[in-house]
Amino acid sequence: METALICLALNMYHEARGEPLAGRIAVAQVVINRTHSPQFPNTICDVVKQAKTYNNHPIRNQCQFSWYCDGKSDKPTDQTDWEKAVNLSTSILLDNIPDITEGALYYHATSVNPYWTNHYTPVVTINNHIFYH
Repeated sequence: METALICLALNMYHEARGEPLAGRIAVAQVVINRTHSPQFPNTICDVVKQAKTYNNHPIRNQCQFSWYCDGKSDKPTDQTDWEKAVNLSTSILLDNIPDITEGALYYHATSVNPYWTNHYTPVVTINNHIFYH
């Protein structure tokens, strides 16, 4: 069973590994914010792995975080970036870093325009992501 640390690190690695520090922290904080919201599961791993399923398997492209069910391997391939994600996840979970997303529960890359953006309020743009309430 994966720990919260590994789940948070995997999400940060796949969603924001090319981002500067603030962008990686912000992506992790959305996961943590979701654990405190009644709209989402209450553990980090359950938030990261939230998906529509069929026979207990995630349906491709039907996950909260696209990397989790895109049909590609989830195993980190860049050891340096993976170590950065694990170290930063450890710091976030232990050091109580202030929430720079202002409580955001959603985000997307600035390069896309998802259909759901009209349903939420944008609160901050950090690096290559827009964060929403």
